[in-house]
Amino acid sequence: MHHGPVENQVDQAVFRKVTGRFATGVAVATTLHGGVDHAMTVNSVASVSLDPLLVLVCVERIARFHDAVLAAGIFGISILGEDGEEASRAFAKRGRTLHGQLDRWSHRRGTLGLALFDTAIATLECRTRAVHDGGDHSIVVGDVVSAHAPRDHAPLVYYAGRYRHLRPPGR
Repeated sequence: MHHGPVENQVDQAVFRKVTGRFATGVAVATTLHGGVDHAMTVNSVASVSLDPLLVLVCVERIARFHDAVLAAGIFGISILGEDGEEASRAFAKRGRTLHGQLDRWSHRRGTLGLALFDTAIATLECRTRAVHDGGDHSIVVGDVVSAHAPRDHAPLVYYAGRYRHLRPPGR
């Protein structure tokens, strides 16, 4: 039951600290708009539904990627392994050069023509189904068009403001 806006009584710094205690995977989201690749690091990625297959990604409204992914109506997710910290940092930087930003990262084109990282431990391609208001972010929900898990390596994890490494079982 929704009772309208809630008065915010939690300090943003405290909120960031608390939500930072939730360990997340790290991924690079990509889209292709106007013949130009757009990419950004994300950690708000989640599976939504098995029937139909849906995932979501949260995109900050002020990010250049935001308008591109909404206009394109498609997005890719490259889930980074423990060797992906450099890529994560690169695509988290604001104001980086847009053209050629993927040149130093080995990637392939997926079913929808989206750039997917060759070093990713898993990839998804999606067609946008819905976009929801998420405050200073948009929640972009997509129908999964392709899914691959090419590498069985440990994931890159972000926890308490730092990159962490998690060993998969049996290693």
